[in-house]
Amino acid sequence: MTTTVPAKTPQQIHPHKFTLWVAMGSILMMFAALTSAYIVKKNQSSWLEFDLPQIFNYSTVVMLLSSVTIYLSVRAFKAGKMGNYRTLVTVTALLGISFIVMQWIGFKDLEAQDIALTGSKSNSAASFLLVITGIHMVHVLGGVIALLIIFIRAYAVKIRNYSSLPIELAGAYWHFVDVLWIYLFIFYNWIG
Repeated sequence: MTTTVPAKTPQQIHPHKFTLWVAMGSILMMFAALTSAYIVKKNQSSWLEFDLPQIFNYSTVVMLLSSVTIYLSVRAFKAGKMGNYRTLVTVTALLGISFIVMQWIGFKDLEAQDIALTGSKSNSAASFLLVITGIHMVHVLGGVIALLIIFIRAYAVKIRNYSSLPIELAGAYWHFVDVLWIYLFIFYNWIG
């Protein structure tokens, strides 16, 4: 007697998720190249050593908190708790904006210490910090914009679309920029 085993249909990844993973891989390669260039440039005699402003520590905590709120918002959406979902998406976006503002304040603090970030008086160390962190800030801003679009749709759409894909994509991207910042923070403080 022969038995037939039904063939498993291979689980396919959603095209948007695949695109996001490719984009995150590309972003990761860009930051790997920038931090590698930072290490090479650091070996030059003109490199300026300075400590990161204290506010960068606080912005790191804010970024970690935002990762928790985006995680909880995805869970709330999947549980159908739309009020909690809306609140948590809003909090995540506000934390993202707070992170960007804190980074900007950190740059202003460096300038107040006469560490020029750009121009003829600047040093490669400060310029690298500005470029690498600035690019990260732009990626966080992209995540904030995505969250704001999700937020608007959560309140404005008359016909409810209960697909979790948008918030799952935003959540994956948000965790990615969070982990990327943790890497950069560790890199600036202990590796670079």
